[in-house]
Amino acid sequence: MSSEIIVSRPHYDSRAAAQGVHQKSPALEQEVLPASSGSATAGYRSAKYTPAEWFSNYQAILEQAGTNRRDAQNIQQESRTLSQDTEAAALKTQATGTRLLGERLQEIHSWKSELQRHIELLQADTESLLMVKKRLERALDATETPYAIATDNLTCRARRLGAELVRDTVEEELLKEVDLIRSIQALLKKAAAQVVTQIKRNQDAQQTLEMDWSDKCQAYSFDDACGRNQNMSPDTQRHPSSAAMQEHVSTPSSWTKFTQDNLSMALQEDHATKSLRMLVEQMLQDTTEDLRVQCASVDRAFSLRCEDLIEAKTQLETKLAQTLEQIGAQEKNIEVLQQAIHNKEAPLRVAQSRLYLRSLRPNMELCRDQPQLSLEGEVRQIDASLESLKQKLSEARSSLSHLEESRMALEKDINCKTNSLFIEREKCMIHRKRYPTVSVLSGY
Repeated sequence: MSSEIIVSRPHYDSRAAAQGVHQKSPALEQEVLPASSGSATAGYRSAKYTPAEWFSNYQAILEQAGTNRRDAQNIQQESRTLSQDTEAAALKTQATGTRLLGERLQEIHSWKSELQRHIELLQADTESLLMVKKRLERALDATETPYAIATDNLTCRARRLGAELVRDTVEEELLKEVDLIRSIQALLKKAAAQVVTQIKRNQDAQQTLEMDWSDKCQAYSFDDACGRNQNMSPDTQRHPSSAAMQEHVSTPSSWTKFTQDNLSMALQEDHATKSLRMLVEQMLQDTTEDLRVQCASVDRAFSLRCEDLIEAKTQLETKLAQTLEQIGAQEKNIEVLQQAIHNKEAPLRVAQSRLYLRSLRPNMELCRDQPQLSLEGEVRQIDASLESLKQKLSEARSSLSHLEESRMALEKDINCKTNSLFIEREKCMIHRKRYPTVSVLSGY
């Protein structure tokens, strides 16, 4: 028989295989066995294990199985411990999250209540400023009546006649009143503009607070829903990306500072509103008092002026009566003088006729005897009397003319003062009775 190559079976270490150790196969060795007489049984002996290999093999399997069993038991024990630990940690973490959510809800509710209180405060401030604005508008409208009265008084007094058109105390007080009303109108307009600006600032602050309040309401709703979520809640689902850091998130300190800044701004506007309301209230009181004081000053000046006019008119009327009496007496005096002059005509004619007739005496009869001298003296006396009477008549007529001039001047001045008195009492003072009351001037 030909010789055969016999290959030994590779040894397999089951323990090393269980432990994951890679076993290198030993190098195959070719052994050339010499031909023997037992070559006929070589086919039964090839590729078979020895008893020692058999025993070693199953022992290795037993050892590997024991090792795997122990490893499995350890893994199971560790798995139970890990499961319990992770469940406890998850429950603890979830409880902590729920507690923190509850605390956050309380904090949000606290800030939300504070925001709501300041929003209501700003609303009340804005409503009060709107009422103040209406008061200022009514007060401004109310100043138009005093202004119209004062300007009408000045216009009416400009129609005074002659020397009555004087810049007296009344006119000075009226001009002061006009200037005062103009300055008060400018002040009221400025105050109204400040009120409008403050209303806008309040509305802006209120809008900021309302946006913050709205955000907190929404956040409260979300956090409340988060707090209500449980392991058995049906509406929960996985959101893997939600655990990532979000952009533009605030920190607790910046979150608190943001609301504090908004509340601080609201408090500033509230203080500004209260200060402005007090300022406007005091201003309305002062302006009303100033207008009423000036109105009283003008009325007092009118009263004094009317008293002066009445007194002057009375004096003029008294003097006019005296002048009229003198005119009557002077007219009678002129009549007496004229009668006296007329009465001198007859004696003068008689004396002149006598002298004329005696001048007709002839020759030596034309003598300057006592009758002649007496007649000449009588004519001279009558001429002198006539001259005196005529001079006195001229003086009387001149005096009567002066009296007539005085009468006309007195009557004209009386008419002027009567017209002025009519203007002061019937036009101006009656018109001033329509002066607004304190409540109307205060904007009520």
